[in-house]
This record gives sequence, structure tokens and C-alpha cells, in this order.
Amino acid sequence: MEIKELEAEGLTKKYQVTVPKEDLSAKLEAKIKEMQPEVSLKGFRPGKVPVAHIRKMFGQSIMSDIVNETLNESSQKAINDNKLRPAGQPKIDLRANGEDVTKGKADLEYYMTVESIPEFEPADPSSMKFTRLVTELKDEEVEERLKELASSQKSYKKKAKTAKAKKGDAVLIDFVGSIDGEEFDGGAMEGHQLVLGSGTFIPGFEDELIGVKAGDEKDVKVTFPEDYQAANLAGKDAVFKTKVHEVQGETEAVMDDDMAKKFGMEDLEALKKALREQMEAELEGQSKMKLKRAILDELDSKHEFELPPGMVAAEFENIWNQVKAEKDAGQLDEDDAAKSDEQLEADYRKIAERRVRLGLVLAEMGQKADVNISNEELQGALIAEARRYPGQEQQVIEFYQKNPQALAQLRAPIYEEKVVDLITEKAEVKDKKVKREKLFEEDPMI
Repeated sequence: MEIKELEAEGLTKKYQVTVPKEDLSAKLEAKIKEMQPEVSLKGFRPGKVPVAHIRKMFGQSIMSDIVNETLNESSQKAINDNKLRPAGQPKIDLRANGEDVTKGKADLEYYMTVESIPEFEPADPSSMKFTRLVTELKDEEVEERLKELASSQKSYKKKAKTAKAKKGDAVLIDFVGSIDGEEFDGGAMEGHQLVLGSGTFIPGFEDELIGVKAGDEKDVKVTFPEDYQAANLAGKDAVFKTKVHEVQGETEAVMDDDMAKKFGMEDLEALKKALREQMEAELEGQSKMKLKRAILDELDSKHEFELPPGMVAAEFENIWNQVKAEKDAGQLDEDDAAKSDEQLEADYRKIAERRVRLGLVLAEMGQKADVNISNEELQGALIAEARRYPGQEQQVIEFYQKNPQALAQLRAPIYEEKVVDLITEKAEVKDKKVKREKLFEEDPMI
């Protein structure tokens, strides 16, 4: 085998690898002799098929497997011999005709292009200083959250027959919809409770019922929106014959043990305690996220080195595909929507470079500190991911087990968090009390 360096430009190197056809033939002969005792063909006793006949029948197929194995072995040898740290899968460009190689007529010759991870010395975490923003949870904030919970348990009580419905009331109604006198599918319902002002029905429908009383019958005239999901109804005028059975007023929510039991708690005090723990966890999580952002910003500012172009290109493509999808759906934020494609591309390419740089820095710091992910940690992440798809848990688990690249995507955030925790432990971190608004203040994109 011959390995020759052809080009070297920055982090990218190109090699020519040649494996003589005689070496491949020797592997073929060895493989045939190894399998001969197991070969069974019609007209021959088991294990007695001549080598020449096996070569004639299966030689090219076996050689194809040998060529693939040799490609992997030789490319890995080229990487090891040259002490390369690949930033991704090497690019292989076969130079010889594949059929000639598998027929033993030509050497296996190919070019291998490799991008390497840059050599750099990561910053020392013990030399870093950070401020961790923290907020104390106030009793009144817990009470406010409790009130929000109570309001989510709205109930309605029947009003007097003479009471006229107003915005915020609920009406118990039957209705049948028609277009040009013809009833349409899905346009009828009985005993439906509709909260006026909730915006859950076609625009104008709820407004038409303001002022009705129990026992009233009314033709509600509306026009379906042009973008209505049912194409056969979009933009058409409709009439809903509506009968009002009851007008109901909202009753004030009572924060008591009965309400707590609706949330699976023993009593109101248990619910308050659970809310406090949840809210404290939210504050702690936000504080940790802010500190992590400060750590990443510091690491980004402390490291400057050449980035593997392929890694940046792949990261940018992932980001840019998402940006384009959001743009096509009209979901870009105001700042991005006001930018040209050229400006957007420039901004997000910087983000891609930042992500690649930080990924390399965190990986290097983790390697030096011997940070590892246990099987239990990875299994926990896999189970958590599977639970996001109720009813499909087993299929999700099998997908990740069969796809190492997908599994690596689960591993990456765990590794990142462990390295950030390591930096937090070694760095000088001082707490600073701030208001809740400051803690949840949105950080700039970069």
C-alpha cells in the first residue's frame, strides 16, 4: 500500500492511496480458502467445492466486499499514519474503474480529502470570572400563579331567563348552518357551550349572539374567511339557525382544597408548595441558562483559530434551511424580516461559525478534563426523547439504535452541559440579585 500526500491547504489535506491488485488478490484467495469448508453447491460434497470453482462463481462478489473493507482500512491507516484528527468523514474519490478493480485487473487507487480539527490550546476555566444572575421568589408571585391556575378552571352558572348575554358570558345553543339554503357537513351541533368573545367561532358569530336571552331563536349571518381550512366553505356567506337554551355567567374561581384536588393535590397547601417548587426550578433554570450564555460568550471571545470549512458549511446549511422555512411561512421576527437575503446570510453564517468554534472548544476542554457520557445518561436522554412521541416510543428507540449519527445528536447536548458545569465549578462565579424582568431579559442573537 502506498500513501502519498498531494496537497495541503490550511486544515485540508489531500492524499493519494494505492493498494496493488496483487494485495487484493491475496486477500481474495485467503477469503475463499476460509469459506471453502462452509460452501455447499449442487454436484459437490459439502466443503469439497474446488477453490477455482468458488472463485469463478463468487469471486467478483467477494472481491467487492474486500474492496469496501480495504477502502475503510486503508483510509483509516492514512489518517493514523499522518496523525490526523478528522473534522468529519473523509471524501473518497475513486480513480480506477470499479469493475476492473473487482475483477482483479487494476489497483485500488483513490484520492482522500480530509479536513482536520485545528490545533489550539483551550482557555483555563480557573482563570475565568462570571456573574450569575439570581432572583428570589416572592410569596406574592406564588399567589399570582395560584390565581392564574384558578382562572383556568373557569365555570359558568345559569342566569335568569330574562338575562341578556354579554361579552364574557357563555351561551348554551343548538345551531344548523346552511349556504344558499343547503345544509353543509359539520355545520350543526346541539347543546354547545360557547363563550362570547372567546374567538373560537367564525368571525362575527359570537358578536351576533350578544344580547340574546334564553329561549331566543336567531339566524346568525356570517361569512367564512377566505383562508378557511375547508376549501368548499372558504369565502362563502352562511346562515346558522340558532336556538339559545341558556345564558350563563362566569362564576368567580375559589382557591380552596377542592380546587387543589382537581390538580391531583391533597389540599391547597400542597398545591402552593408544588407551585413554589416549580417556580423556583424555573428561576434556577433561567439563571443557569444566563450563566451558560455568559460562559459561551467568554469562550468565543477567548479563542480564535481557523475553522474546518466543511463543518461551517454543514452547520450553516442546517440553520439556513430553517430560516428559509420560517421566511416562507412568514414567521421571521421583525428584525430579520427587514433584512435582505444577503444580510441574513451574512448574519447566520457568523452564527454557524460561532457554533462550530464553540463546539470545538468545548470538545477540547472536555477531552482534556476526561469528560465522558455514561450509558445510563445516554439511555436517559433516549427515553426522554422517545416519550415526546406517545405511542411510538419503541420505534423512536429503534431508530436511534440503528442510526449512530442521530444518537450522536442526543449525546452532544449532554456533553456540552457537562463541560459547562465543569467550567462553572472551576471558574470564579459570584451571584448577583436582580429583578425577575432582568433575569428573563432576552439576549441578543449573537
